Amino acid sequence: MERSVAYSVKGNPAQGLFAATLGFFMGFAAVALFGPTATRFQEVMHLGPLALGFLISAPALSGSLLRIPFAAWVETTGGRKPFLVLLWLSVAGMAGLTAIVFTLYPAGLTPSLYPVLLALAILSGSGIATFSVGVGQVSYWFPQHAQGRALAVYAGVGNLAPGIFTFVLPLALGGIGLAGSYAVWLALLVVGSVLYALLGRNAWYFQIRSQGADAAEARRLAAGYGQAMFPAHSLKHSLVVSARTWKTWGLVAIYFTTFGGFVALTAWLPTYYMGFFGLSPLKAGALTGLFSILASLVRVGGGVLSDRLREGGENTAILALLIALSGSLVMINAQRYELAIPGEILMAFGMGVCNAAVFKIVPQAVPQAVGGAAGWVGGLGAFGGFVIPPMMAFAVQDLGQPGYYIGFVVFTFLLLSSLAIAWVLKYIGEPAARKAAPASEEIASR
Repeated sequence: MERSVAYSVKGNPAQGLFAATLGFFMGFAAVALFGPTATRFQEVMHLGPLALGFLISAPALSGSLLRIPFAAWVETTGGRKPFLVLLWLSVAGMAGLTAIVFTLYPAGLTPSLYPVLLALAILSGSGIATFSVGVGQVSYWFPQHAQGRALAVYAGVGNLAPGIFTFVLPLALGGIGLAGSYAVWLALLVVGSVLYALLGRNAWYFQIRSQGADAAEARRLAAGYGQAMFPAHSLKHSLVVSARTWKTWGLVAIYFTTFGGFVALTAWLPTYYMGFFGLSPLKAGALTGLFSILASLVRVGGGVLSDRLREGGENTAILALLIALSGSLVMINAQRYELAIPGEILMAFGMGVCNAAVFKIVPQAVPQAVGGAAGWVGGLGAFGGFVIPPMMAFAVQDLGQPGYYIGFVVFTFLLLSSLAIAWVLKYIGEPAARKAAPASEEIASR
């Protein structure tokens, strides 16, 4: 007699997308505070440009590298558990920074505490790593034909956090001071983590598996609810399989330039506008917020465009990289901040659209290991947020003030390289949009 077991499932794709977006939005909030306020620490600790560059980019280190193992962890748990671990690690880092600001800033903040600040900044950046976890989590909720739009909404709205908080930060600093601002940001991060814990849901397959069903039964039942993608192997296998696919590394390089560049510029632009043009913190914050919010909003449109165009991911990426390249050339030649604004707008538009295109390609290019591929692309790609600010700081240190605009040469070379890779993905490799769907993770309901 066949055993009948009733399994309980909760949520739907819209709820899964909402919770993941909320969690990522709040996890990204810490970076929006730390980067612009790092100059306060520089002033009282007498740090040089290079030390400041590493301090600004420190959250991006954990925010990028932790994406790799945590994204692959999605393959076994569905995303909720790794999401929560990263959020609470970020809370711990922000709590440490808040305690230092309350107790030691400014008189007690000596150069000997620089390693402590670095460590806490790295810990607070864990919230950024929720991005690749959410990519896997959202991908399992939606079929391939709807993933471009869903992932663009998730990433676009989540990435609004730095831009929104960059606008608010100068007002907060003026109204409640540095310590008060850190306390408010910490409270928001705690609230966001609690809300995700209450609302976050794994896709149906993972819910059924957690109740004791074997993989085959969970697939069958989840497919009946409408789930189309399923994990095929273990965490380790997902990383290995995706690492053996050359397209994974092409996408890593492109994402290093566009999303890594987005994180780097969100942290660096306040220093650029204040140090090079002598703008007030309020104006510098507003211009940085313009860049960050625009790049995030157009990412949604980039996802829609990628869904609608034939070979949409590759074609959209090529167009977006050309736009970003033109923006970097404008920034190199801008000697007045009014001339730099069109450059940052073009860079924001190109980077945001290309970020959406990359993650449209990921589940199609590596359908047998989406979590692992998302980890490599999101993790090593976002590592640009850690690497690029110190590279620009080297220019400042060696060349003085002119190094600020000369530093944008870095983006020109990165964008040219990424453009070449995008052409290879389109014309030499099998285009992702034409890739057959029957790989082990794409299983249609039958």
